[in-house]
Amino acid sequence: MTKLSHLNEKGEARMVDVSDKTVTQRMARAEGFVAMAPETLALIETGTAKKGDVLATARIAGIMAAKKTHELIPLCHPLAITKATVEFEAARDPVGLRVMAEVKVGGQTGVEMEALTAVSVACLTIYDMLKAADKAMLLSDIRLVEKTGGRSGTYRAEEPRR
Repeated sequence: MTKLSHLNEKGEARMVDVSDKTVTQRMARAEGFVAMAPETLALIETGTAKKGDVLATARIAGIMAAKKTHELIPLCHPLAITKATVEFEAARDPVGLRVMAEVKVGGQTGVEMEALTAVSVACLTIYDMLKAADKAMLLSDIRLVEKTGGRSGTYRAEEPRR
């Protein structure tokens, strides 16, 4: 079995030492999906959700989450991220919102967790903003789409597993 990087020789949790790693430009993109009833999507598109602007709130929540990932995920390094965006795309089949995040940093460790956290929290915020109208919304397909930089180079996901 491969040695786990977040455990020391005694099996205790530890933050990985990245001090010897080269600083490189790193980028990660992640995505997720919030399935909902057509009437719920219409609330977003018409701006008539009772709690306010769903997409603006989810975008800010996602960006804030990317910046705070190290506070949420044990043993993640705090990073001075240089870019964090969250975008949305309405879908009709299945009905819902595709949520996409991109995060960049010049650093010694990647930003995959920051992009995944941004998407996750944006999806949760969409649910929170609309749960009074549609408790059956389904959050799914959260995944890393692409990452660049670092020792392992570039990764691009294939079509999602279903």
